[in-house]
Amino acid sequence: MNVERALRLIAGVFVLGSLALGYWVSPYWFLLTAFTGLNLLQSGFTNWCLMMTILKKAGVRE
Repeated sequence: MNVERALRLIAGVFVLGSLALGYWVSPYWFLLTAFTGLNLLQSGFTNWCLMMTILKKAGVRE
């Protein structure tokens, strides 16, 4: 698995997880969904994402 696929997988888990938590636990969890979306939007413009840096340092291949 490369960094791009791992990043998409993690973002998907964050979005689906926060939607489930927002529905069943507290609506404040929807803020995590918004944060994830904003981070993806920012990453699209700047070509930099903190999670990609973390994944690269963790040894996930590019």
